[in-house]
Amino acid sequence: LGEDVPPMPLKDTNCRNAKPQDKPYRLYDEQGLYLEVQPKGGRYWRLKYRFLGKEKRLALGVYPEVGLQEARRKRDDARVQLASGQDPSLQRRMAKVVSQLDHQHTFESVAAQWLSVRESSWDPEYTRTVRQRLELNAFPWLGKLPISSISTPMLVENLQRIIKRGARETARRVAQIYKQIFEFAEAAGITPPNQIGNLSRTLPAKRVKHFAAVTDPEKLGALLKALDSYSGTMPVCCALKLAPLLFCRPGDLRHMEWSEVNLDTGEWLIPGHKMKGLTATKQDRPDHLVPLSQQAVAVLRELKPLTGRHRYAFPSARGGDRPMSNNAVLSALRRMDISGDEMTGHGFRATARTIGAEVLGFRPDLLEHQLAHTVKNPLGRAYDRTTFLPERREMMQTWADYLDSIKN
Repeated sequence: LGEDVPPMPLKDTNCRNAKPQDKPYRLYDEQGLYLEVQPKGGRYWRLKYRFLGKEKRLALGVYPEVGLQEARRKRDDARVQLASGQDPSLQRRMAKVVSQLDHQHTFESVAAQWLSVRESSWDPEYTRTVRQRLELNAFPWLGKLPISSISTPMLVENLQRIIKRGARETARRVAQIYKQIFEFAEAAGITPPNQIGNLSRTLPAKRVKHFAAVTDPEKLGALLKALDSYSGTMPVCCALKLAPLLFCRPGDLRHMEWSEVNLDTGEWLIPGHKMKGLTATKQDRPDHLVPLSQQAVAVLRELKPLTGRHRYAFPSARGGDRPMSNNAVLSALRRMDISGDEMTGHGFRATARTIGAEVLGFRPDLLEHQLAHTVKNPLGRAYDRTTFLPERREMMQTWADYLDSIKN
């Protein structure tokens, strides 16, 4: 460096009038601050300080973008860090790293990481549903923001936007997704603990509504006759006939694969990984065996020549290797003028549970096993695919015969 100007407080005119020379030189202010003037005309603010006995330099900006007063403010901030035992240069490098991480860890990118971890234990259709909820309700407003910058009020505003369009249940589901994403981010060290509050307390109280179901035998008989007379595609007609017979969830019925069905033995073995939340991970879930009554076997034998070449017994009407839409059975019920307050696809399970116990006197543990519910009875905790199989096989045939009797 060339010869330094003697240290004295600078004025803005000193900085403005500093001309380049053959060699770099410095204009000193106070407390280690100086302006370094380069031969090509560049003027750079620097702070000279000592940390742990070692002399160091800290860049504070370029003049005139950073004026004298702003340079002094930055100098004072650095001296506060020194007074607290921190190295300003190291703190700046750390802040830069954090900024880069914030740029990488947007809400959308962290949500994608969370989804990639969770989808292995989810049904593919549920994964698509969660991803769609994020794409429609979250990403357009929050997706590009660093997740560490997102606060509870921002999420509440987003949820209120959903509620205002009349989608209260969607808002509750999205709030649950937010909670899980931020718990994941916290566990991964991306966000600090407890960055967001309890979002559920900001939402309207949930209206508890059970699945509509027919539990009166006379009304059920009339409903079964209506199902038999439905005029639609054969897969939908067969699904309507099987829904009351099998005790299964609508999703399980739609995803029935021919490879899971043995019509000779009258059995449908649903793999554990397709079953709903009996355990934390799909790999730990037991298989569920559904004994098929003679009536159920007859329906499937009638269907197999049409869809047997497909993977699914009830393939999508749009073709491809996909199952029937989750609205197919429900839409059929509505086309028959059967309202949502009268019966739903899921309601057939409640019908079987109620009438099976109250009218036919089936043992509660057999009903619970057949519904694939966790059984509180110690004998039921073993939950084997063959648990009470002879008794359940007899129960399913009795149930099918009963449905025929009230229908006719």
